[in-house]
Amino acid sequence: MSHSDKIKMIDLWDDKIISIRNQITLLWISRSSVYYKPKWISEIDFKIMNCIDEIYTKLPFYWQRKIRIELQNKYQIFIWRQKIRSLMRLMWIETIYPKSRKTTISNIEHKKYSYLLKNIEIIKPNQVWSTDITYIRLKYWFIYLVAIIDWYSRFVLSWEISISLENDFCINALNTALNNTKYSIPDIHNSDQWSQFTSNDYTSILDQRKIQISMDWKWRCLDNIIIERLWRSVKQESVYRNDYESIKDAYNQLKEYFHFYNYERIHEAHNYKTPAQIFWWNEI
Repeated sequence: MSHSDKIKMIDLWDDKIISIRNQITLLWISRSSVYYKPKWISEIDFKIMNCIDEIYTKLPFYWQRKIRIELQNKYQIFIWRQKIRSLMRLMWIETIYPKSRKTTISNIEHKKYSYLLKNIEIIKPNQVWSTDITYIRLKYWFIYLVAIIDWYSRFVLSWEISISLENDFCINALNTALNNTKYSIPDIHNSDQWSQFTSNDYTSILDQRKIQISMDWKWRCLDNIIIERLWRSVKQESVYRNDYESIKDAYNQLKEYFHFYNYERIHEAHNYKTPAQIFWWNEI
């Protein structure tokens, strides 16, 4: 079955036989994904996107010219920089380097917030939560992954996947973390300025909980470095090694990995303790 057949599989189901709610459960995706009509992507472009993802994960500071050279040298792929730029936009990634405000992809109608973490010492769990979106390849297609991580302990508080960039999967992840009675409410929530996080639907949840909102600006490599490192770990230790077959397989593999990451994977920065040990020990 081709990747286009897999994506269109939802359209073949009769709502009278399988309800929308059950379709969502079976496919492990957010509600908006059921109604999402994905743009056609050629098999060649899909392979190029996966190569770009590997280069970007390893070398996020490479700009498009260097990525183009890496594609040529490592994968014998010869394409224009404009093509690389368009594929990176589809993948929702951008080169990490100091940039002007105009390069941030956001909605001009959404309120922007200042970056609050400059010169602040992160000394405890739930002082800062951070979130971001990343591209996850599947065998025939791709999905997007959002996660919320505690900055101090590196404990992953919640995560969601989606085949579209509608903001409901980001809102679901936020509500899951905030409504978990085992967690405290953070002092600060940090994100970039993607429209998913600047939307009123998202920021109003934080406002209602009296959580300070911080958003990355220029030095994104420094502003959101904790979750950037999480993405690198997820991809190098799970995605690239396991070659997710389907959305359900991706969900199951990611669920297993995040449990490993939280409760078994030790971090040198925390004197070889796990994120859970740091998060829960400080919570007691």
